[in-house]
Order: sequence, then C-alpha cells, then structure tokens
Amino acid sequence: MNRNFRFTLFALLCAAIVAAAVSFWLLPSRADTVGILLPDNGEFVSIGKRVYRESCASCHGVNLEGQVADWRSPGADGKMPAPPHDETGHTWHHPDQVLFNITKLGVVKAANLKNYESAMPAYEGVLSDKEIIAVLSYIKSTWSEETRASHDEMNKSYQAKE
Repeated sequence: MNRNFRFTLFALLCAAIVAAAVSFWLLPSRADTVGILLPDNGEFVSIGKRVYRESCASCHGVNLEGQVADWRSPGADGKMPAPPHDETGHTWHHPDQVLFNITKLGVVKAANLKNYESAMPAYEGVLSDKEIIAVLSYIKSTWSEETRASHDEMNKSYQAKE
C-alpha cells in the first residue's frame, strides 16, 4: 500500500509538472506587454483573426466596422447594435481585463447591469480564454500606434488600481 501511494503521488506530481509546462508553452511571454493582450504576437493575432471571422464578424463586421453606422442608438428591438472595434468605436476606451470580461461573461454580467438586455452573447464555454485573448489581440493589432499607446497607458492605470 505504501509503495502504491508513493507511485500515485509521483504520477500526480509528474502530471502537474507536465500540465504547467504545457500551459507555459501555450501562452506566449508577456514580459514586454501591458495588460493581457498580445497585439504584437503574429501567431496569436492570426488565431484571433480566424476566430473573430468565425464568431464575431457577423455582428461587428468583417472589417471591424460595427453593425450599423449609428451604433450609439438602440435598434428597433431596443438593444444596442454591435459597435465597431476599429478606432471609430469605443473598444479602445476599456482596459484589457474589462474587454475580456465582457467577451467571456457578456456585457450584462461583466458590468453587473440590472434591467438591461444586450444582444452581446457570453462566450464562456464557447471560446477558450486563449481564443478570447487572441481575438482581442487581433482587434488591438489593427489600431494605430497612437491609439495602442493610449490603450497601454490606460491598462497601466487599471493595473495599478488592482
């Protein structure tokens, strides 16, 4: 019994080490980044572009242009239309973590809104955290250097408050 227990403990330890190594390998280094997005990582951006086209473009537009020109006014259904994710929208006005939470949990839950209906679905259980970060990284990769720098400064302020 004692020998079986040691073997099981050793096997669990090995499995934990392998799991940690795989996690480290799958998520790129963030040493030179601000926030959780990786807009300069070509592989991540490529994955994000593919997932965006499959899961987001039908509402937010193939070219990040949004659902309608007047995205600030409710549609006929009373819900806000999908905003653009290019620099004409407001995506870059939110820190990475807020964007991640909105995408994963949906705007109602992420913002703790009461009596508000949103057409924005929650992607928890649909997209992995890595895919959500990749999509948001793709979006950020399309912004100008000036907008990205401004967004990075906002992320620094947000992180300092945590």
